[in-house]
Amino acid sequence: MSADTALIVIDVQESFRQRGYWNEAEAQPFIANIQRLIDGAKAAGLPVIQIFHVDGDGPFALDSGFIKPLAPVSLEAEVVFHKARHSALVGSGLDVWLTENRIRKLLVSGIRTEQCCETTTRHASDLGYTVDYVSEATLTFAMTNAAGRTFSADEIRARTELVLDGRFARIVTVDEALNGAGQALAA
Repeated sequence: MSADTALIVIDVQESFRQRGYWNEAEAQPFIANIQRLIDGAKAAGLPVIQIFHVDGDGPFALDSGFIKPLAPVSLEAEVVFHKARHSALVGSGLDVWLTENRIRKLLVSGIRTEQCCETTTRHASDLGYTVDYVSEATLTFAMTNAAGRTFSADEIRARTELVLDGRFARIVTVDEALNGAGQALAA
């Protein structure tokens, strides 16, 4: 791993457990994968950046008591940022921190696969960062479109991988992210 690499853990927070679509059984593989990624990044000496989504007066409000790491995920972040937009790079101060710390490669993980994780990945790529999207360390939930078709979490994840891979990021497993396997999109 390079000294210019950081792990970003996006919105892995208790707020999501308060939503009707939360599914504990579906979350368990994600929790195991993200913990393995966090532990591996720490062992490799990579900074781990925690991002919390904060807005409104519901479970994402600062005073809700839910803006804390999703249990049982154990995380001692190098730095914590709050965001109110889909991209962790908008208005949070993350972009300044990355520049000051000469970070050029990001490992992206978190909740939700197709929303804040994908948006942050696209934004980071457009800003010139090399991005490894650790898909198995992202979590999403089934969604139903206006026509009534329900898309499973697996379908949404596959769609996200399709549109990001080779354009905005390299899609990797936890092991590949930690081993730095393969060729980065931008040197």
